[in-house]
Amino acid sequence: MNKQTIRDVDLKGKRVLVRVDFNVPIENGVITDDTRITAAIPTLEAILKQQPKDVVLMSHLGRPKEGVPEDQYSLKPVAAELGKLMKRTVEFEADPLSEAAVAKANALPAGTILVLENTRFFKGETKNDPDLAQKFAKYGDVFVNDAFGSAHRAHSSTEGVAKYLPAVAGLLMEKEINFLANAVDNPTRPLVAILGGAKVSDKIKVIESLLSKADKVLIGGGMANTFFKAQGISMGSSLVEDTAVETAKDLLAKSKGKLVLPVDGVIADDFKNEANTKTISVSEGVPDGWRMLDIGPKTVEEFRKILADAKTVVWNGPMGVFELDNFAKGTNAVAGVLADLTGKGVTTIIGGGDSAAAVQQAGLGDKITHISTGGGASLELLEGQALPGVVALKDK
Repeated sequence: MNKQTIRDVDLKGKRVLVRVDFNVPIENGVITDDTRITAAIPTLEAILKQQPKDVVLMSHLGRPKEGVPEDQYSLKPVAAELGKLMKRTVEFEADPLSEAAVAKANALPAGTILVLENTRFFKGETKNDPDLAQKFAKYGDVFVNDAFGSAHRAHSSTEGVAKYLPAVAGLLMEKEINFLANAVDNPTRPLVAILGGAKVSDKIKVIESLLSKADKVLIGGGMANTFFKAQGISMGSSLVEDTAVETAKDLLAKSKGKLVLPVDGVIADDFKNEANTKTISVSEGVPDGWRMLDIGPKTVEEFRKILADAKTVVWNGPMGVFELDNFAKGTNAVAGVLADLTGKGVTTIIGGGDSAAAVQQAGLGDKITHISTGGGASLELLEGQALPGVVALKDK
């Protein structure tokens, strides 16, 4: 990565403003997955080792109506959880835009961590309002962006602040970019990409980018249905993106055999776990009233054979409706294959989002080389796009 990081700057005695990604799931005030909080801790520990004056954290959480504070999206419980995980007192500021709050922050004892309230509670955040960015900038002498999950957004707290303070990357940001960028631009080959999820249209640019860079691209999930329809196969009541059928035809024509589709699938007569199911060959087509909800066992074996030769694997998107146990088998099997490959020295990278959740759900998170904390950001990086939150950082 050609951007400066916290290793390249002297933070001793400085006020350090850090954009983290604490957009975690909360139910009834309880954090149900603290992965993103724990992922930020190495950066925070490394900053504290440099003996800064204080460390002020900002993040968004959920999608509140911008400028309208809502208790369910408050970062207060996140600040408390961070304190528990780091075994230290973490302060919280509910009204960060007031002059009194800035003065209070400046008077905190050396080495204090302070979490500011949800950045989306303030008007202008998602519009990258410069006035709001300047107000956030009052909390720091140096800005550290460690929020890879938000790096694809040019918001006041991600890109805007970097215009008013010297800006460098945190360790998580550095790790994410190194893994994902190297995976597509400088991989140990063969590079195999696995793409799933519901819609082809969400991933057209990713598929095009990976067809030019990967040795094979394996397709699963609902998006495979659109490719099947493009081949004239009947899909019954399956999810098909009719507006993307022509695009799917073009991608198949361009792919020169690199694009690999499922050969069988699990179909059901309803979209629920208790539905009647059967496994069919894709070439048979899906009967009326039935829908394709997972890849089948023969596909898993075909994918396993292709992956056996891989040296780098990038996976984004589940292979079926993994939220329903009866249609999670394909996704879990692929997760298992990747875990085995990691043990054999293959670099395995999960590009955030649902595939990351699926790997954790399968209990295999610790057997993958790198699980990205950012779904949208990792997709844009795989597309070859520049991320505004990264572009704004100082070059080495």
